[in-house]
Amino acid sequence: MYMQHRLPVILILFAMGISIPNLGCDRNASMATLDSETWAENVLSGMTDRQKIGQLVMATTTWESGFSFPQDAYGPPSQRQLDHMRRMVTEYHAGSVIIYNWSRSETMARFNKQLQEWSMESNAGVPLFISADLEYGVAQRIPAEATVFPRQMGIAATGDTEAAYEQGRITALEALATGFNWSYSPVADVNVNPRNPVIGVRSFGERFTVVSEMSRAMIRGSQEHGVLATPKHFPGHGDTDFDSHYDLSTVTYDLETLREIHLPPFQSAFDAGADAVMTAHVIIEAIDPTVPATLSRQALTGLLREEMGFEGIIVTDAMSMDAIDHNWGAGEAAVMAVQAGADIIMATGTEQQQAETFEALYQAYVDGEITEDRLNESVFRILRIKHKYGLHHGFASPDPARALEVTTDAEHRRIARDIAARSITLVRNQQILPFDRDEELTTLVAGVAYTRELADIVREAAGGEVIMWDYGRGPTDNEPTPEAILEAITKAEEADRILLFTYSWSELPEGQAKLAEALAIMGKPMAVVALGLPYDLVSIPMVPAFVATYSLDRWPDATPTPVVWEAAVDMLFGEQPGGQLPVSLGRNFPVGHGLSY
Repeated sequence: MYMQHRLPVILILFAMGISIPNLGCDRNASMATLDSETWAENVLSGMTDRQKIGQLVMATTTWESGFSFPQDAYGPPSQRQLDHMRRMVTEYHAGSVIIYNWSRSETMARFNKQLQEWSMESNAGVPLFISADLEYGVAQRIPAEATVFPRQMGIAATGDTEAAYEQGRITALEALATGFNWSYSPVADVNVNPRNPVIGVRSFGERFTVVSEMSRAMIRGSQEHGVLATPKHFPGHGDTDFDSHYDLSTVTYDLETLREIHLPPFQSAFDAGADAVMTAHVIIEAIDPTVPATLSRQALTGLLREEMGFEGIIVTDAMSMDAIDHNWGAGEAAVMAVQAGADIIMATGTEQQQAETFEALYQAYVDGEITEDRLNESVFRILRIKHKYGLHHGFASPDPARALEVTTDAEHRRIARDIAARSITLVRNQQILPFDRDEELTTLVAGVAYTRELADIVREAAGGEVIMWDYGRGPTDNEPTPEAILEAITKAEEADRILLFTYSWSELPEGQAKLAEALAIMGKPMAVVALGLPYDLVSIPMVPAFVATYSLDRWPDATPTPVVWEAAVDMLFGEQPGGQLPVSLGRNFPVGHGLSY
C-alpha cells in the first residue's frame, strides 16, 4: 500500500518543480530510505513528551483571535499572526495546522513554507500536516486565483464519478503547489434532512449509494496525487436540525438507520483507502446518548476502530464550535476526545484556547489520565501516515515562485467549467426557458445574494437591456422585508421577463417565498434560479420555471462560484442543461429528475 501511494507523490513533486532539499546529514539520508513503520518507530523513540503531545494538536490561524484576513485582503500575514504560529510550532511543537486565511497563491505558499521550516527546526525534524477545508477546491482559501468547483451536490448532479475524481486530483495539485498536504473533504454525510442547516449542498445528496461512490472517487483523486483526504463528519451529520457551530445537536434515529444509511459512505471511504476521518459534534443516541461522537469512546474506539476497522487518523472537527466549547471548554474536551480515541485535536479558538489545549493534554499525560501507550499509539499513527505522504526527512516544500502557475492552470479551469455546465439542473419548465437573446427585451435580475455579479453575467448573454433589483443587505441577510418586496414589484413593471435568484441554507425564508409569489402573479415570463439549496422549490411551487445550481452553502460570503453562475446563465439562454437532482423535491421531482430542451 505504501509504495502504491509513494510513487505518484514523487512524480507529481518533480513535475511541479517542487524541490526536495539535501539536508546534508548522513542520518537523515539513511532515515529517508526507511519504510513508514520503521521510520515512525525511530522518530517516536527520540521524541520528548512535549513533542509527542504536540503531534496530537492542530494549531490554527483562527478568526476568533482577530487577525485572520477578511475576504478582500490578500496581503501577507500580520506580525501578530506570524508570532502566534511560530509559538505554536516551536514552543508547543504543534504537529499540524489548519489554515483559515484567505490569501494569494504565492503568499500562501511562502507562509506554509515558513511553517514547515519552523517545524523542521523544532519537531525532531518532522514536517507539519498543513490542512484546510478544500471542499470545492483550493479556491476556498485562495479565492482570487485558485480553481473553484461546484459544491459537492453539484458534482453529484453530473451523475459522473469522474467529475469527483477530477476535483480531487486538481485540488490536490493546487494544494501541494501552495503548501497544503491535507484536505478536509469529501463531505460523506447523507443529507436526508432538507432543513439541515449546515450540510445541505456540501453533501453529495440523499442517497447513500451516490454519496459512497462520489466520496470514493474524490478520495482517490486526492490521495493518488499526494494529498490526504478526509471523509467527514463521522458517523454522520446529514440528519441534524441544528448547526453544530452554534448548538449541540442530537439525532434520535435507531441503530438500523445508522448502519443502513449514514455509515455506508464512511465504510466505502475506508475501503477506498482514506487515511483520515473527521468526527461530528453530534450526539448519536443509538451509539452514545451522553456525549457527541467527538468525545465518545463508543463512537470512536468501539464503532470506528474496532467494528469498522479504520486504521487511519481520527481528527476532531473544530473544538471552538459552540457544540463543544460551550459545554466542556477547550482543555477538558481535548482530553476527553483523546481518551475516546481521537488522534488529532483541531484546536481552533483564541490563542489562549489553543495554548490551553496543549497544556491540558500534557497535564493529563503527567497525571496518568492519558497513558504512555495511548499517547504513543496516536503519535505512531500520525508519523506513519506523514511518511506515507512524503512528510519525513528530505520532504518536498512548495516553491512560492511557481504556485500561481499551478493555481491558474488553464486546463484546470476548463475541467471545472465543464463540470459546472453538467451540474446545472432544469427542474421545472412550463414553456418559459430557454430565454431568447433578444435586443428588444428587458430582463430584470432580482436577488438577495451576489445580484450585481449575476446581473453582469446576464448582460453578457441577454442581448437586450438588463435592470436589477438587489435586496442589498449582503448574502447572510436573505429575508426581504415587505417594503423591499414592493420595490421589487415596481422594478419588475419595467421588465419584459424576470430572473429571480433565491438563496437559502435551510428552509427558504418567508420573505423570499413572498417575493417569488408576488413576481410570479405579475404574469411575465419568469424563471427562479436557486443559488443554494434546490429545496427552495418546495416553498414556491407556483413558479413556472426553476433551476438548481447548488452553488452557495452555509457560508455564502466565503468564496463566490462564478464558474457555476456562468454555466447557469448559459443554460437559461439556450445551452442544454445536464444535471439531475441528487435529492428529491416532493413526489413530482424525485432523485434523478432533470429536464432538457
